[in-house]
Amino acid sequence: MVEDEDVLADAIAEWLRREAFAVDVAYDGDAAAERIGVHAYDVVVLDRDLPGVHGDDLCRSVAAQGNARVLMLTAAAAVRDRVAGLAIGADDYLVKPFAMVEMAARVHALARRAAARKPPLLRRGGITLDPARHEAFRDGELLALSLKEFALLAELLRADGAVVSAEHLLEKVWDENIDPFTNTVRVTMMKLRRKLGEPQVIETIAGAGYRLA
Repeated sequence: MVEDEDVLADAIAEWLRREAFAVDVAYDGDAAAERIGVHAYDVVVLDRDLPGVHGDDLCRSVAAQGNARVLMLTAAAAVRDRVAGLAIGADDYLVKPFAMVEMAARVHALARRAAARKPPLLRRGGITLDPARHEAFRDGELLALSLKEFALLAELLRADGAVVSAEHLLEKVWDENIDPFTNTVRVTMMKLRRKLGEPQVIETIAGAGYRLA
């Protein structure tokens, strides 16, 4: 989330977190450029008029990398402005002021496009997860998972049996403000295992991370 109006940026970030997204926030173009250079984001919500590195330049940079999708925010409602934003690589365009529910729906749509090569349903070992409906099942039985438990399970399923490190899970499921030395991954994983029931399907690989059997 890149927006120089800090109140708006924090409000958008909080709304998206309620939608189960892990969100980092930058309040100027320089901070955003640094984060985008380090992290592999799925979606960048980008204000066009930013101090420091301009939003247009950030958009071009993200588009050139070809991974993240860009939702550009602007107060300019003219058609030529929307066309210009899309021409420099934005995937979608939203004019201020906007409804938070519409913004979240557009981010969800872009996130699905960012993961277009992944199957719509994630399956392994009797577990089925539907990201669109935010539902997970084991052997056909609906699981009552918290947002973080659901996101952890999704990352393990996407790995398809490969080991997923705690560091990767912290980056994908939480945000940059999380303490890297926290035990929150272990605690959340313990709760997830309990809800998945027996037999256990999540393996702990000492010194490496976790994987679904």
